Amino acid sequence: MEKKVISTKKAPAAVGPYVQAVQKGNMLYASGQLGLIPETGELPKGVEAQTSQSLKNVQAILDEAGFAKEDIVKTTVFITDMEDFAAVNRIYADFFGEAKPARSCVEVSRLPKDGVVEIEVIAMK
Repeated sequence: MEKKVISTKKAPAAVGPYVQAVQKGNMLYASGQLGLIPETGELPKGVEAQTSQSLKNVQAILDEAGFAKEDIVKTTVFITDMEDFAAVNRIYADFFGEAKPARSCVEVSRLPKDGVVEIEVIAMK
């Protein structure tokens, strides 16, 4: 089974020595997505805007790989302030609707580019 690198200009380029996602067989492993706007590389202001953009970036990677958000089986959400948990949850719940995957959410001291949220996903067809 061959490993396939997934890359799209509709999501931000990697900010380090990694790729946006890797597909192996029926599994997709997407790197953590900050709320970076792909066209500018800038972070929008606020946790709500960054969460929304992070999920748009995830969706762009899924689309490129031929997966749907319903195929996501696990997410990991990294936030820099647990006080933002409720705000992140509102946007996250709207994005997933009834297709909620398993999830972990952890507070971290800092994220690249001083983002406030980063979301990574694992999807399976």
